[in-house]
Parts: sequence; C-alpha cells; structure tokens
Amino acid sequence: MAAKAGMTMAERILARAAGRARVKPGEFVTAKVDLVMANDAQFPQSCKALEDIGLKKVFDPDRIVVVIDHWVPANTPMVAEMHRGIRAQVKELGIRHFYDAGVGIEHKVIPEKGHALPGQLIVGSDSHSTTYGALGAASTGIGLTELAYVMYTGKLWFQVPPTIRFNLTGRLARGVSPKDLMLALLARHTTQVAQYKSVEFGGPAAAAMDMEGRLTLANISSEMGAKFSMFAADATTLAYLHARTEAPVHAFGPEDDAEYEAVHGIDCSTVEPQVAAPHKPDNVKNVSEFASVRVDQAFIGSCTNAHAGDLQRAAAIMKGRKVAAGTRFLVIPASHEVMVEAMKNGSLAVLVEAGAMVGTPGCGPCAGGSTGVLGPGETGIASTNRNFKGRGGSTESFLYLASPETVAASAIEGRIADPRKYLPGGMQ
Repeated sequence: MAAKAGMTMAERILARAAGRARVKPGEFVTAKVDLVMANDAQFPQSCKALEDIGLKKVFDPDRIVVVIDHWVPANTPMVAEMHRGIRAQVKELGIRHFYDAGVGIEHKVIPEKGHALPGQLIVGSDSHSTTYGALGAASTGIGLTELAYVMYTGKLWFQVPPTIRFNLTGRLARGVSPKDLMLALLARHTTQVAQYKSVEFGGPAAAAMDMEGRLTLANISSEMGAKFSMFAADATTLAYLHARTEAPVHAFGPEDDAEYEAVHGIDCSTVEPQVAAPHKPDNVKNVSEFASVRVDQAFIGSCTNAHAGDLQRAAAIMKGRKVAAGTRFLVIPASHEVMVEAMKNGSLAVLVEAGAMVGTPGCGPCAGGSTGVLGPGETGIASTNRNFKGRGGSTESFLYLASPETVAASAIEGRIADPRKYLPGGMQ
C-alpha cells in the first residue's frame, strides 16, 4: 500500500483548523478562524448586515482587528462620518485591537503589532490579506458577506487548495529587489498560475530573504490568484515576532514529503529591474524597454513596498539629486512606525529634500480615490501591486508598476529609468 504524501503548509493549517488529522486538495472543510481583519472599506457594511438580522455581537472581540487605512485623513464629510461610525462600532462590540487613521496600512500593521502568527488561519476583508503568509500563516481575502458571517461565527468553509511551490535560488543583484523578482515571476507564469491555489516560497534565496522582502512577495501573490501565499516560519520569522508579541511562536513549514501540484524554480541572480505596463500586473518587461516613457507622477507607497527598507533604498538613489521638473514625487510610508524609523535614519529627510511630498500613512492613491491620484491622460509609476484601469485615479490614466528603487530613479529623470545607474559605482 502506497504511503500517504505529507501535507503542505496550507493543508496542515486547514486540517488543524477543521479538527481533522489530514486533508487533501479538493475537499471542502469548515474551519475555525484564528484571526479576522476588517478595514474601513468593509467593516461598516458587515456590521450593518449583522444588525439587519438582529445580531449585535461577534464570536470573539479579541480575535478581530479593525484598521482604518483606505481613506486617511478623511477627505470628505461622508468619509469622516464613516470613520466616526467605525469608532463607535468597535467600542460597542468590545473590539480592543483597533487602529485608527494614521497608524498605517492593514497589511503592514497586522505584522508590526504581532497579530499574525505561524500556523494560524487568518481571513481579511481585502484581497491582499495573503500578505500574512510571509509569517507562516494561511491568510486570504474575503468579501462583505463572508466577513459578516465569520465575525459572528468564527468559522468559514474552505475548499482545500492544491499548492504550487516556487524554489528561489541565487542572489538578487545590486539595484534589484524582491519586487522585481515577483514581477519576473508574474511575467513568466501570468496572473492565472495560482487561481485558487496555495503558493509556497522555498529554496535558499527564500530562506535568506528578510521579512520585508517576504511580505512583498506574499502580498503580490494575490495578483497570481493565490488563495494563500506562504513562507516557512524560520529563525528570521521568530526573531521578527519575538520583538512584537509575547504570544508563543514556533517554527512552521510543510512536511518533508509534502506533495505539490507543480514546482517552479527561478535563479534570482538572472533577474533585472522589472516594470509592469498598463493595465495588467503580468504585462512585464525589463526596465530598459520603457526608457522613453515619461511620467507625471512617481509614487512610493502601498502595502507592497513602503517598508522602512524600501524608503532607505530609494533615499540612497535620491541623495543629492532632485525630482525632475514636471514630475510629482509622492511618498507615503506604510505605517507610523515606518515613518518614525525613516525620520530617525534620515531617509525621509533625503526624500523631502529631493522634492518628495510625504503623505499620512495609509493606502493613498492605491485605493483609487484618496490622495495623489492620476488625472485623465496622465502616466504614473508606482511601487504598488495593481495597475488596472482606474487603480491609481482616472480610468483614462496609465499606471506602471516597479520597485521603489526604479520609482525613485524615474522621479529623478521624469521618465522610467534604471535605478542601477544611481547606485554608488553605477552600473556594474
């Protein structure tokens, strides 16, 4: 009799959450959720949905986290009233883990505050909730109705997804970042490769990657269609979490003989700076292909690439230089913590001296209608995760995606530019 294959990370977590010894792809399970994240875009409507059927409590107020991040500061009286309502709702429901406007973007705040832990099952009211997989959690985005249901019951049904694995080898070159690596993977495998599948990143380059890089890859995996996107929780994960939570945390990964639907490899040393052209995240080519594209706005921000390290690398490129005439340069740190760190290490000062406008920590133009949006006919380059029509403002604008380094170089030249020429020593 053939031995049973081991379980992937997603399978291990869903089996535990469903009270099963094991699960396999294709099965349907009802699982207990460890953490629920809700934001200002969905939380008020989900609360109303519960109230409309006479429900005025949640399954566990200590396992629900609410973040105001999409429209900050409030930009209309209607948004201000919505925020006021959210503050009242969290108080009425007894939700202690509430992060008001200015604390930061949900997908940065949840890891920073130690809420996402290895082996957990997490759901969030945003498609980029896959981000928490960087910490070894199985995390996914859900919609309005599901959010209302899980806030009341603490449970949700899942179909166990098959898992694909990306083995990362080699070392990223100077001026090439994890964002470039993820865009290269999208170029090679398309936005369809992981539709309702779990993604695992492994290999020596994954093990060597810092937490910011892991968060970036797990975040953009949503653009592959990933249900979950995960790194094994290792010494890097535990060191990050031990500084942020008193909860017990343990290493977590797939079983040694886990079975994957597919295994793909990439040598990171072969990756060059990448750019995704409108209007798809997988419409990707090397940065040199876009040298003639002029940009009206360069934006470093979003839950994908506004970490402290991102701002520091961008500042290294901008130091002693100025933003090109006719180009706007917008920088929005992912969180208050990031902003403070960027102030202390001097990177924020460098960016401001170069001509950057700095915004309140939050989603900014990535939310499509907050601050710093593109007008009709304008072209932007951003460190965000999506470049669909209207994602950064007008549906008649054009948005390119790139790393913070490439965005900074483009701000200097007023056109899409290779960041490597601005590194100490130049192109090598």
